[in-house]
Amino acid sequence: MPLYTKAESREWAREHMRGTANTTIASYSADLRTLNEQGIRHDIRRALELGFGGTLVCAETAMSLDEYERFTAWAADEADGRLHVIFHAAFNTLEENIEAARRASAAGADYALLSYPANFHPTSESEVYAYTRAFCDAVDLGVMLFPVPLWNFSRLHPADISPEMLEVMVKEIPNVVAIKAEGAMPLTAGLLDVHRRLADTVVISCPLEKEVIPLMGYVPFQYSGTSNFEYYGTSMPRMFDAASQGDMDTAMDIYWSIMPARNANAAVGTYVPQTGLINRMVWKYQGWLNGMNGGPLRQPTMKASDRQMDTLRCGVVAAGIADPAEPDSAFFVGRNPS
Repeated sequence: MPLYTKAESREWAREHMRGTANTTIASYSADLRTLNEQGIRHDIRRALELGFGGTLVCAETAMSLDEYERFTAWAADEADGRLHVIFHAAFNTLEENIEAARRASAAGADYALLSYPANFHPTSESEVYAYTRAFCDAVDLGVMLFPVPLWNFSRLHPADISPEMLEVMVKEIPNVVAIKAEGAMPLTAGLLDVHRRLADTVVISCPLEKEVIPLMGYVPFQYSGTSNFEYYGTSMPRMFDAASQGDMDTAMDIYWSIMPARNANAAVGTYVPQTGLINRMVWKYQGWLNGMNGGPLRQPTMKASDRQMDTLRCGVVAAGIADPAEPDSAFFVGRNPS
């Protein structure tokens, strides 16, 4: 259960949601019938070694509620309070997301990232509000809202969820504690408008490292997540920590040094706008390049092609982030096969 009440959730978030949060994608047995506990625990330890303060327990790899509950419990047990475990409200329906949130909370999740189901097709922002309010009212966790083009809400407002609606949600829903502000991406207008309006009330996250680090010379972000930061090894935590302490020279030195990897990440394009999907197989490969478990994923999943893997490998090598000796075939087995 969370270490705060709903009334205390924003105060808790302001104090504890700091630093950077990556993403942990579940590991599976070789036959894909069960979760791989040792692979999952390995990735939580590796996230701690890389310097992250939180990790999203990704729900988008075809697992049951029972499996997700175990995934969360193993992550929380391995983290042992050293890493915030973030529930991913990315299941099929509102009711399923509420049940998953309650289970994840009991298993040790610290707060939630709210997604919207693929079959949710609102015709007005009042429907987006109703879904959001119903989820938040039903769970004890603090909730991070997530305006982003993924939800196909831009027909309702160009910022995906209008700043005015976000203001209403923050005013009327007490356990909204943060906003992962990617509205109108790739523009930064959504982020900066939300920050201008609501940063004094809730935590504002920019999960795009290429944007948030330069912006921190002007805007005091305290948190950045959740994303595939593990691809950059220790770079994102180190950049963010330096910028948070006002040492923008160090932050930007690291920023420029990893440009080959950043360019590789952009070239591969892990978010595919035509499908509205994130290539979680590629994200898992990115983590594997930096010592995470890797291993097979269940179908349906987007694939990691030789071209994509070669581009990403060359990026981290050129940036001096990692130089893995294993062939790409080893990724599909994983470091802790079961």
